[in-house]
Amino acid sequence: MPDRPQTRRGDAEPAAEPPEAGGAAPAARGRGPRENSRRTSQDLLSRTALGVFRLNGQFLSVSEELARPAGLTAAWWQVLGAVLREPLPVAGIARAMGITRQSVQRIADLLAAKGLAEYVPNPAHRRAKLLRPTDAGRAAVARIGPGHAALATRLAEALGEDGFAETVRVLERLSAALDALPAPVDVPAG
Repeated sequence: MPDRPQTRRGDAEPAAEPPEAGGAAPAARGRGPRENSRRTSQDLLSRTALGVFRLNGQFLSVSEELARPAGLTAAWWQVLGAVLREPLPVAGIARAMGITRQSVQRIADLLAAKGLAEYVPNPAHRRAKLLRPTDAGRAAVARIGPGHAALATRLAEALGEDGFAETVRVLERLSAALDALPAPVDVPAG
């Protein structure tokens, strides 16, 4: 068996090796049930995170392809999409998207400079203006519609309607669970 790097107590261990046919994962042998459960949870978290990172890359790639003919980037499309139903302040867009306010501000300013969005007064807050799409911004997003619909159809065929709906439910549950977690507690080294 190859040597494993030494880790201090509290350091993350490498993800567990996949289970062998008919048995527990090699890393799980000789450990108690609680330790095995912790290792399994860590492995599941690692696999989930890597899967989500990969999905993020895949979605960004396909979104860039869909947005390009409309003269948009994936990020521009994402921000415009957030304000199609109603104007929102930059901070509200950032919260909904789970990214920094500064990132949204930069994109919102670019969209306004390109004539795809505009800032309007916010009756609830004098300084935090609302962002809303212009007619040109709405038209750009509308040009993405057919490609978006085609991709949705292809994914529904690949996953099945029920499987596609279950995928959405699982991702929403995961996001809600992460939102509900308390802030991480620092684990002392050594």
